[in-house]
Amino acid sequence: MTDSESSNKRTTPSVALVLGAGGARGLAHIGAIQILLERGYRIAGIAGSSMGALVGGIHAAGKLDDYAVWAKALERGDVLRLLDFTFGSPGLIRGERVIGALRDLVGEHAIESLPTRFVAVATDLRSQREIWLTQGSLFDAIRASIAIPAVFTPHTIGGREVVDGGLLAPVPITATRLFQADIVIAVDVNSAPLPPALRGLRPSVASPLLPQTEASAEQAGLHARIEQFLARLVERKPVVEQPGLMELVSRSLDAVHARISQMQLALDPPDVLVQVPRDSCFFYEFWRAEEMIAIGRSAAMKALDHYEALAK
Repeated sequence: MTDSESSNKRTTPSVALVLGAGGARGLAHIGAIQILLERGYRIAGIAGSSMGALVGGIHAAGKLDDYAVWAKALERGDVLRLLDFTFGSPGLIRGERVIGALRDLVGEHAIESLPTRFVAVATDLRSQREIWLTQGSLFDAIRASIAIPAVFTPHTIGGREVVDGGLLAPVPITATRLFQADIVIAVDVNSAPLPPALRGLRPSVASPLLPQTEASAEQAGLHARIEQFLARLVERKPVVEQPGLMELVSRSLDAVHARISQMQLALDPPDVLVQVPRDSCFFYEFWRAEEMIAIGRSAAMKALDHYEALAK
């Protein structure tokens, strides 16, 4: 390492990192973290909502590389098999199957024992307030934070029924008060769509949820019926017709998250804002990890280039 490189490494500020809600777009957080680490930034603490809590918690546990490899290998059928549907419950998906898979990958951890400080933000339904989960099971906190109403069933922690942190804090910047760091960097995956001239640089969002292949013998019976049910939910219809249910949910979440994110960032602006367009993908397209990670890397490089140029 040269003297110049050593000096830059010593003066690189510590970071309180904010990772926002946005479903599959939150996979871009992986790319943003990769760029921060490659540039020598030290992450002193992470505050995450929903998918931001999932990615942030896994990084805080030291397993982000393993998760990135796992996520990039997922195909549409793999995503479907991770969904444990439930009927007669206040949510379409229980969420235990995907959390179980992540527990197997990452291991069980107590938040207070993680090598990097971490807080998962969720919403308490009774008090209608955001809550900061800083102790106890990492995956209990993540499960609470990702509980999108009507999609995932609510989760109970400490006798409280809690749901998705993105409901009230899609960019939980106030939670960084728990950390001591030189700067705050926020990753907002609900930013304005790209202008028409740049849309060729982002992936298309027109892909259906299910692969257009014949169901195998293992997917017969109930599993095949679930596939057909989901296909109807996310069917892309002509503009003159109503959108499918999952597309409607996706657009509704995008609208709510975008508006609240704007207000949060205006009231408490971070030192660096990494912006990922909200039309990068639908919230359920978790098979597009490689694309979203690349988008996150690009957005982080752009934001850090700007910050570092001003800091000189």
